Order: sequence, then structure tokens, then C-alpha cells
Amino acid sequence: MTDRDIAQQGAGTTLDFDPAKLRAKYREERAKRLRGDGAQQYSKLEGDFAGLKADPYVEPGFTREPIADTVDAVIIGGGFGGILTGAQLRRNGVEKIRIIERGGDIGGTWYWNRYPGAACDVESYIYLPLLEEIGGLPPRKYATAPEIWEHTKKIAHRFDLYELALFQTSVTEAVWDSESETYTVRTDRGDEIRTRYLITATGSLSEPKLPGIAGIDKFEGHMIHTSRWDYDYTGGDQGGSLSKLADKRVAIIGTGATAVQVVPHLAESSKHLTVFQRTPSSIHVRADRPTDEEWFRNLPEGWQRARMENFTKAFSGVDVDVDLVNDSWTQSYFDAARAAAEGDVAPHQLANYMKMEDARARIDQVVERPETAEMLKPWYNFFCKRPCFHDGYLDVFNRENTTLVDTDGRGVESIDETGLWFGGVHYEVDCIVFATGFEVGTSSGSRTGFVLHGRDGVTLGEHWENGFRSLHGLAVHNFPNYFIINSLSQAGLTANFAHMLSVEAEQVGYIIGAAIEGSVKTVEVTADAEEAWVQEIISVATDNEIGAQNTAFQEECTPGYYNNEGQPFLRAIQNGPYGLGAVAYIQVLDDWREAGTLEGLSLTPAPVAVEAR
Repeated sequence: MTDRDIAQQGAGTTLDFDPAKLRAKYREERAKRLRGDGAQQYSKLEGDFAGLKADPYVEPGFTREPIADTVDAVIIGGGFGGILTGAQLRRNGVEKIRIIERGGDIGGTWYWNRYPGAACDVESYIYLPLLEEIGGLPPRKYATAPEIWEHTKKIAHRFDLYELALFQTSVTEAVWDSESETYTVRTDRGDEIRTRYLITATGSLSEPKLPGIAGIDKFEGHMIHTSRWDYDYTGGDQGGSLSKLADKRVAIIGTGATAVQVVPHLAESSKHLTVFQRTPSSIHVRADRPTDEEWFRNLPEGWQRARMENFTKAFSGVDVDVDLVNDSWTQSYFDAARAAAEGDVAPHQLANYMKMEDARARIDQVVERPETAEMLKPWYNFFCKRPCFHDGYLDVFNRENTTLVDTDGRGVESIDETGLWFGGVHYEVDCIVFATGFEVGTSSGSRTGFVLHGRDGVTLGEHWENGFRSLHGLAVHNFPNYFIINSLSQAGLTANFAHMLSVEAEQVGYIIGAAIEGSVKTVEVTADAEEAWVQEIISVATDNEIGAQNTAFQEECTPGYYNNEGQPFLRAIQNGPYGLGAVAYIQVLDDWREAGTLEGLSLTPAPVAVEAR
């Protein structure tokens, strides 16, 4: 689409902005942020920084005797993906299920992320999986991190997933043995566990990262990564009141979804807060409110699944009769549909511009200093970066004790013993908070921390040397009885990760249940089926009109983990989600199960016992 096309879209429409100029502005801002090193600009929390990754929520010095036994299934990861898969395996007849989790308890993201203000930005009624079955009344539309963590534990208890769980334990290696047709899983505790089925549910955003800033290792003050909050240093709790920061000068690097939640608490509690911004987030209305108990208790049977599906459809731009959730995630698409129906605005892109214009106008309304307001304005399309929803973040920048340092897309230049440098100015601080997120797009071994060996000793990293390969993002050729719960690579993408994890867990549970019912010993994706799905992923992203539009959209986006830091080349497309969207992906799985043939899977029957005569 040309600039002229965009300008013509607005013909006959009353607009207070020029779409062509706005697009040019987006391109200009994107160009500032492109870097040759892409995702390599970040570094791991290891060596001198290993302490930032340590679990601050357990007593140090934990030991136990190694375990050597055999189970039916090992699930690596105890977050939503792991426990939802465990629940589905239990429903499909799997008895001995062992979850291995490096944290001190079930919870995954919601075990680790205990920074002040941590909460979900997807409504609790659709984000808390199995809510209708497990029970409980979410007190508010948006659940806080402690509430979500408690819900994960309820699921684990309901399906007896604590019984064999190993906590404070990291897998180091998993090896397929063709003779016994089992995996041997080894851990840093000396465990050696044999299992028929192996599932990795280690999360798409689980390995914290640091920015590769010159001199970062020189800083002599205190450092915190938001994924491992240090309340011993800050005082307070997840509700805030960080009393030990009253005499501290604090800097925070990163202005994404985590920072948007934590910054108000840092500003309220610290002597002075300096926020270093490379790219501003788009801040939309959250409008949190208490749950209407009468409404909640009178919801009809099956309401949660219907509500989840309704949200995912509306979020994906599929027309629905009623937007049940009706929040800032879904309203942009309804605005587009209404505008098109009225004939005064062209559909998708123009509606996107209008939504982001509203976000920028809100900044002008809230932020008192015009110069600061301009720095906070996001110049990119809605969903180029994960949108943020908060009703107090923008107000922080009216405080006298808060300074915004906009780096105009470049980031902090260097760090020394006492502070940070940008633009020739030194900012002396006592503490640096890194809200810099997690690894995305790195090797499987880098993100999971262990090596997986399949048939003939081939490693998963070797199999994926030229990009992610799978059937439906869930199973891999040469790795029998192995499944991945990931929600991103070659699967559907929706803002409600819990919904997609539920969908994937249901599919894996179905396959394993069918294997058990049919006395099948091994299930493995065929090479042809894997290649066909890889080609499907690539073709719908490049040849199909909808997929090509999505790819073009990402190519124009400001750099971030959604588009491989602004470099959405073919391998990144292959590693990415299903280009036709979450609704189409779910339909693919539904149709596959409905066929009942386990198409694309090679099945090895269990040997039939012969009675002695």
C-alpha cells in the first residue's frame, strides 16, 4: 500500500491527522531503533550476574537425595503450560506424572514475577484457566500476581501434580533410548528418571536477559532484575510501600509491560527515580473494577470457554455478535468494523492509526509537561509492541522526584561505578532495576538450559539448526513421544496466552490418550508431515493475503521481540506463530482431531504379550 493509497483512504473522512505523514513518522522512528546486532544486543544472567537470576524466594542450601525411577510422563516446567498439560494427561489416563521445576513451587511466570504491582493485563475471567471447574471468585476484573499464583497451585492440587513434583531442580539432559523406547532425564540434583513421554513447558518468556551496555559490570551499587525482585533491599511487598528506597536514587532501564507496572511504586517510594526509555510503550485505559458477584455466580455452564473463544476472535479481527470482554484489547477491531460499516473510515490500518492517536492524546491530557509528554508518545502501530494498560503510569511523570531520560531509540550509552551515561550526562544512582525482559529467538538449549537428544543422538538444537520444525508447533520428527507446549512458535498467537496453552495442552492430551487407548508405544511425527507444516507456516506468512499482510505489518514495526528486533527474515517467520492467526490455528487442530486418523504421526504398537503354553 502506498502513501497515496493511505491518504485516499481518508477521503471523505473527518480526521485530525494526515495518515501519510503519520506513516512516514512511524518509519522514521523505526529507523532510529534498527541495530545490526538485533537480538544479540542482550546478554545472559551468568558469571558476575548469575546472582540476579538466583531464586530469592527459597531458603539457600537446599539438598536432597538423587532419585532414580520410572514414570509415565515427565513435564519440564511448572507454569500454566505444565500444569494444564498435566491436567489433560491425567484426564487421558496417564498415572505417574512428574513435573520438574527449577523454582521452589508451581507457578512459572507467576512464581518468579513478584515485582511490586505485578498483575495480568488480560481479564481474570478468561486468563485464569479452568476457573469454572476449579472454582473461585476473582475479586477484580484484572487479577494480581499473588491471586494468579494461588490459582496455579489450586490446579496442581486438583490434579495431584504435587505428588511427584521435583522443585528447585533443573534438567541438564534428556536422552532417547531406542531399545527401551523411553527418555532418560538427568538433573542437577543427580536424578536419573526414565519416562515414556517427555513434555517441555518451559515458557516462551522464561530466561531473563540483560542489555549489553558497556561497563555494566563496573557498577558498584545494587542491581535488580524485575524477574527476581529483591525485597530485602527495597522493603515492602507486591502491593508496594518500598520503604527502604526512601533515601535511594533508583534508575530503571526498560519501559515495557513490566516497567509500566513497577514504575509507579518505584516513584512513590524512592528518593528519586530516573526512567531510561529507548522506545515508549503505548499506554491504554485499564479500567479495573471489582467483580460483580451476582453476575459472576449466575454465569451459565460453559461460560469460560465461550468467553475465551469470543475474546480470541475479537482480538483476531473476526466479527462477533457481541464483544463479551469489551476492553482495550478488542475495541480497536470493533472500531474498525463500525468505521467501515459507516463508510467514513477505511478499515484496519486507519482504525489502527486512530487508536494510537487516542493513546497519544491521552498522554497530552495526563502529562503536565509538554516536553515530557512528547517523549512518552509511541510512534508505531498498535500491537507492534505488546500494548500496556495502566491508569497510573503516565501520572508518574508529573512527580518532582521522577525524571524521564528519552534516549531517542539508542538506549543507555554506558555504565560506570556510580551510575549511567547518556548524551554526555552522568546520572548517579544507588540502584539499577533492569526491566529488560526475557530471551526470545535464541536456541532451545539457551532458553531451556538443557540438551535434548532424539533418535541416533541428534540434538534438538541440531534438528532446528535451520529453523524451528514441528507438526502444529507441538511435536518433532526424530523425537518420539516428545511434545512442546510453547504458545508461540508455529502455533496460534493471542494476547490471552492461557487460552492458547489450554488449546495446546488439550491437543497433546488427546494424542497421548489415543496412544494409550490404542496400545501404542511410540508416537512420532513423520518427516513429510513436519516438512508440510513448516512449508505451511512459511507460505501463509508470505503467499496468503492475510499472512502476507501480517508479515508486512511486522516488517514496518518498531524493533522488539515480536519481529526479531526489526529483522523478520525467513527464519524468523519460520520460527514465528501461525500466520492466519489463533482462530484459524484452533480450527486446524479441531479438524485434525475430528478426522480421528492421527494424520502425520507414525505409531509403533506395543508388543502383544504371548501366554506360555
